[in-house]
Amino acid sequence: MTTELAYKSLKELSELIKDLKLSPVELLENQIKRIEERNPSINAFVFTDFEGARENARQKEKDILDGKYRSALHGIPVAMKDLFDFKPGWPTTFGGIELFKDNIADHYCVFAERTETAGANLIGKTNSPVFGARGVTDNPLFGPTRNPFNIAKNSGGSSGGSGAAVADGLITLAEGTDAGGSIRIPAAWCGIYGFKASFGRVPFVSRPNAFKAANIFIHEGTMTRTVEDAAIALNLITGMDHRDPFSVSDKLDYLSALGRPLKGMKIAYSPNLDIYPVDPEVASVIDSAVQLFEQAGAIVEVVSLGLKRTHKELSDLWHRLVGLSNAELLEGLKDAGLDILKDHPDALPSEIVNWVEKVKRLGAMDVLKDQQMRTEVYDTIQHVFHDYDLLVTPTVASLPVDNNNNRNTVGPTSINGEEIDPLIGWCMTYFTNFSGHPSASIPAGLSSTQLPVGMQIIGNRFADLDVIKASAAFEKLKPWHDIYKIVENRTLEVQKV
Repeated sequence: MTTELAYKSLKELSELIKDLKLSPVELLENQIKRIEERNPSINAFVFTDFEGARENARQKEKDILDGKYRSALHGIPVAMKDLFDFKPGWPTTFGGIELFKDNIADHYCVFAERTETAGANLIGKTNSPVFGARGVTDNPLFGPTRNPFNIAKNSGGSSGGSGAAVADGLITLAEGTDAGGSIRIPAAWCGIYGFKASFGRVPFVSRPNAFKAANIFIHEGTMTRTVEDAAIALNLITGMDHRDPFSVSDKLDYLSALGRPLKGMKIAYSPNLDIYPVDPEVASVIDSAVQLFEQAGAIVEVVSLGLKRTHKELSDLWHRLVGLSNAELLEGLKDAGLDILKDHPDALPSEIVNWVEKVKRLGAMDVLKDQQMRTEVYDTIQHVFHDYDLLVTPTVASLPVDNNNNRNTVGPTSINGEEIDPLIGWCMTYFTNFSGHPSASIPAGLSSTQLPVGMQIIGNRFADLDVIKASAAFEKLKPWHDIYKIVENRTLEVQKV
């Protein structure tokens, strides 16, 4: 039953559990077997707590028999990310830093807290890059996460372990966090659905700085194989949390958007966000995919956004904003007695160290000018929504890259002969981390080499349901679930790097 259950949707599994046709114990053992068989070849999970999960599964089964069924997540195995994501008693390595291999969390992140409250069974943590500061997944401690469609390729990042685990049928729902596209980039490269809600809908709780998530908008979100599964999970993880000063009080029913008509909706299509070189194969797939919305009654028009900055200026801006957060983290560790930059200079990738050193030299006016540049991007995106309901773009400008054997894989250095920042500059996602708009990556098709291509759907601020509605309509017009047959038949050879 390993494969049969592995690729059932969260909705299907929850109905089987609720109707007593499948026990949480059976489901868990099925997924444990699959993880043990397949994870060594892709390196998606970097920590598992199977014994704790088994105990939880037995309790979840007893709860159902006692009439204490909680929600559609009751008894569903769920994965969380190994970055700034916490469950008491579990390790947190901040993205594969050797110094933190034995660092144990003593509190919850919101995703773990809310999914457990809803009855989910957290079973382990997935791989990510150091501090989440690049669009691929590789790190000194655990190495790269390999793409289930081609294990020579990277899964994308920074939620690459989660993306690969969902695509490979190791898990049905996984957490992603997103400060520059970290949900949507691996969703695009792994052929799954990744959703980032409007900033404020999913609380982000951080201390000692409660306002940290607004320096560059940081989100927790969902990675699934279907739009409906994302809607189910979003209903359970969104909503007010008074620990988050940006948490919004209104509560949406994401499931209510499924099946709504698109007739009359106006969709702005930007093939390159004005400024990106885009791989011709990516461009071709998205050009064809976006036209499908017209079959659902929407109006699709190619637009120019009017961005005045170069992609290099904007990727550097992203690095500075993220660098400030990383500098703050390192300073906090220093105050606690661990001076990484001084005493362990090789613990972090040189790219992170370089940006941290740069932001330390910024003055107050430099920081304010960066926020002004960020405002330019916000205004540019928001101007589109004066005339359109949605903005559609490629999710990323390139196909998945090869893994490097130095545990420091980066993205492409050039596309179509044009130089581009290899950490984030090929990702057409971080714009909505400047602005806070809801956005998703949906599988749009396959390249000539059978690699997934993602299409990004962006909605107006707090118009999350428009994104879900359009995503569900596209899924109905062009179902992608047969692509997982490629994954199912992949080699299980373990690659060493």
